[in-house]
Amino acid sequence: MDKFRFIFWEVLKAVSLAFLGLVAAKAVAGLRRRGLESEGSLAVLRGVLYAAILTFVILGARTVGQDWAASLYFWAGADNLAKGQVAKAYDNALRAVQLRPEEIEYWRLLERAKFSAHQFASALGDEAAMRSLSQGSLEEEDAVRFAFCHYFLGQFDQVLPLTERMIQHNRFYFAPYVLQGMTYTFEKKYPEAEKSFLAVLQIYPTQEEAVEGLAHAYFLAGSPDRALAVLAETKKYSFPPAARQRFEDLRALYEQR
Repeated sequence: MDKFRFIFWEVLKAVSLAFLGLVAAKAVAGLRRRGLESEGSLAVLRGVLYAAILTFVILGARTVGQDWAASLYFWAGADNLAKGQVAKAYDNALRAVQLRPEEIEYWRLLERAKFSAHQFASALGDEAAMRSLSQGSLEEEDAVRFAFCHYFLGQFDQVLPLTERMIQHNRFYFAPYVLQGMTYTFEKKYPEAEKSFLAVLQIYPTQEEAVEGLAHAYFLAGSPDRALAVLAETKKYSFPPAARQRFEDLRALYEQR
């Protein structure tokens, strides 16, 4: 969410609310007797109209205030999650959703926090709400996150149909291939896992999870030499230091067998 755009529109709403309230109050104050039986009737009418204006202003101010509060919780939650403060991120995202349940960005932050906290079943419980807000079609990142929730819950029979649909929709999105390969590896369907990981590496040869997944599938299939060959192939490409260290750790492990 663009903070500056949000602030601009919220300030505009607040100013507009105040302006309309003042104009309405001035109009009521300018009322004159026209066919009313008494000055008392005019006073009653003015009182009713002032009460209506006050109610309108209070409700409008409450709405603006909730918008501000929800956005502050959202921004704080996003900052918490970036810093690895998962519990705080969850609390702030939940408050944002409770205040503004119609904002899908708030739900998305809540699902990220739940995923980071390994609350996979709880995250899946929110899928219907997110689909409703997305008109039935989830963003790729959201869809793959829910698919990973099924994976970590051991619901493999639900994972593969989801990854197949995502791949059919966008064959250049690597995440469903990786998840598919992980699922096949867990089910000991190593040829299928190999196919999934290779599909990624043919397009993105530096995709770290696919490299590790393919090497591990070969190793579990009883082919440590092929696993080592996959890791040796990575020397042709540029990887961050953390990935290089993981590859070295895997190589040391495979060489022991």
